Amino acid sequence: MSTTAQPTHENLTSARAFPPNAPSDPDAPHVATASIEIDASRETGSLTRLWESVGFDEINWTYTPTGRHLLRTFGDLTSTGYHIRPHYALCSGSGFGIPHWGNGNVYHEDADGNPHYDFTILDQTYDAIVEAGHHVLVEIGFTPRDLLPPEAEELTVTPSPTVYSAYEAGQWSYPPRDHDRWRDLISALAAHCLERYGAEEVDTWLWELWNEPDIFYWRGTPEQFHELYRATVEGVRAVLPTAKVGGPAVTGGGTEFLHGFLAYTDEHELPLDFVSFHTKGSSFTPWRVYGPTGGDAPEPQSPSAHKMLYEVRSMLRVMAQFPQYRELPAIIDECDAGVPAHFSFYDNANFRFQNTEYYPVFQVKLMKKLLDLSDQESANIQQATSWSFYFEGERFFEGTRAFLTADRIEKPLLNAYRLLAHLGGTRVHAASDAAHGVDLLDEADGRAMPEEVDVLASRHEDGRIAAALWRHTDDQYRTAEEATPVTVTVSGLSVGTHLLTHHRIDAAHSNAHTVWQAEGSPQDPSPEQLARIHAREGLEEIDAPREVEVGADGSLSLDLALPLPSVSLLVLEPRR
Repeated sequence: MSTTAQPTHENLTSARAFPPNAPSDPDAPHVATASIEIDASRETGSLTRLWESVGFDEINWTYTPTGRHLLRTFGDLTSTGYHIRPHYALCSGSGFGIPHWGNGNVYHEDADGNPHYDFTILDQTYDAIVEAGHHVLVEIGFTPRDLLPPEAEELTVTPSPTVYSAYEAGQWSYPPRDHDRWRDLISALAAHCLERYGAEEVDTWLWELWNEPDIFYWRGTPEQFHELYRATVEGVRAVLPTAKVGGPAVTGGGTEFLHGFLAYTDEHELPLDFVSFHTKGSSFTPWRVYGPTGGDAPEPQSPSAHKMLYEVRSMLRVMAQFPQYRELPAIIDECDAGVPAHFSFYDNANFRFQNTEYYPVFQVKLMKKLLDLSDQESANIQQATSWSFYFEGERFFEGTRAFLTADRIEKPLLNAYRLLAHLGGTRVHAASDAAHGVDLLDEADGRAMPEEVDVLASRHEDGRIAAALWRHTDDQYRTAEEATPVTVTVSGLSVGTHLLTHHRIDAAHSNAHTVWQAEGSPQDPSPEQLARIHAREGLEEIDAPREVEVGADGSLSLDLALPLPSVSLLVLEPRR
C-alpha cells in the first residue's frame, strides 16, 4: 500500500474555471493561412484508438433491428471491436425502451424472499454487441426493485402519463439493501457471461461499478459506494479472477469523489484495473425552451473543447496523486460536446450542431487533443466514449446526440468515425503553425477554443501515410466566407510514385443533413428524396485519386483549402 497524497481540489473542477457553455463571438479572428509539416519517418508511438467506444442510456434498443444495424456499421470500422457501454443493465422493468431509460430485469425475489435471476433481456443485449464483433463494458447498475432499501420509500412522485412509478423516477439510484445478495447477483452475472460467451471474449470486457455516483445517480454516501465497490469486486473476481474491474465513472466535476474513491481502494488494497470518469462540453441554458417549434435559441451558445480538456486533465491529476494509479488506463466513458443526449434543437436551437458538419470536426479535433493531453500528463487515456446511439420515433434530423436519424439516415457525426478508422496504427510527427495546443489550457481563462488548423498523422504497416487535418472553432455560429489556404509538406517518404486520396467532411461533402435541407427539410420525403439523401451519407472524396511523385529528398508539398468547419483525410500510398 502506498502513502496517499493529500487531496488538492481547489483548482481541479471546471465549474471554477469554465462556464457551462461557450458564448458566440462574431468578432473572433479567422485563421488566414496555415502551414502543416508531417515527417513520415519520425514515429512518436502507437496511435491509441481511443474513439473505438460508444455508450447509451437506452439499453433495450441495443438489440432492435436498427440497433443491430448500427453495431454492425461500427464493426466495419475496427479490427479489434469497440467497447459498448449501455446504462440500466440491472434495473427492473418490462424491457420496453424509452429515451433515457431501460432495464435488463435480471434480479427477482419470490414470495419467500429467495433470489432468482432472469437473463433473457441482458442476453439479447450482449448477444447483439458480441455478434457485431464488439466487447462489453459492463456498467454494473443500478439497484433492482427487489433490492431497494427502506429509505427508497422517501422518494415519491406524482403519478402522470410520463412517469411509471417512483422506481423509474429514481429509486433505482439508492444503494442496495443487502451487500451479500448484491455480491451473489454480480457473481451470477459473471458466471452466466462466462458460460455464454467464453473466457477469451469475456477477458476483453471491462467491469465498472455504477455511473456518476457524485450526482443524483447515487443517493447514498461516498462511504456506502466504497463498500459496494468492495462487494462488487468480490462478486466479479470470485468467478473471473483476472477480470478488469474499475470505476467510479464520476462527472467532470467529481474530483473530490474520485479522490475519496482512490484513497479507499488504495488503503484497502482493492483491485483497480482502470479509472473512469466523464466530461461534457456544454450544458445549454435553458435545456428546453417552450417556444415556437424550430425557434431560435434565447442566446447563441456552443460546446467548449477547453472545458472538456480541463475536466479530463483535472481527473488525470487526481490519479497522479496516487503513484500506483497514475498510469492506469483512464476510461472517459462519456465524452461528449453536449448534454443530455435526448434533447434536440426543437428543445433548444443550440443543439443544432448535433446535425451538422460542426460535430464530426469537433470530434476529430477532440480526439487529437486528448492524445496530446495524455502525453503531456504522462497518463494513459485509453477510451473516449461517445455517449450516442440512436432514438426510436425521431423526426428527420431531430437534432439529438445520435449517429442515425429517421430511416436510418447517417448523420455527419458517423463520418468522423469512418475518417478516424482510416488512420494507421503508428502516430508520426505532425505540426501546424495555426494549431491551438493543450499546453495553452491554463491561458484559456474560461474561454472556448478559438479557430485553429491542426493535424493528426499516422503510418500503416504497409507504409501508407494517413493524416487528418481540420479547420474548426468551438463557436458553432462562427462562419467564414473564404476557405483557409493550407500548405502541407510531407517528408520522410519513399522515393517514387504515390497514390493520393483526399476525403472531406464539410457542408458540401459527407453530409446527408445539408442534402436534406436542400430538399426542403421534408418530414415526409418521397422515395426519390430519400434516395438522394442516403446517397450522400458516407465519407466522400473531394478529389479523384491521383498519382504524385516524391523526389530524391523524400518530400512532397500539397496545397488545399479548408472551409469553416471542415476536416480532410489525406492518404499517401506508395505504388510498388
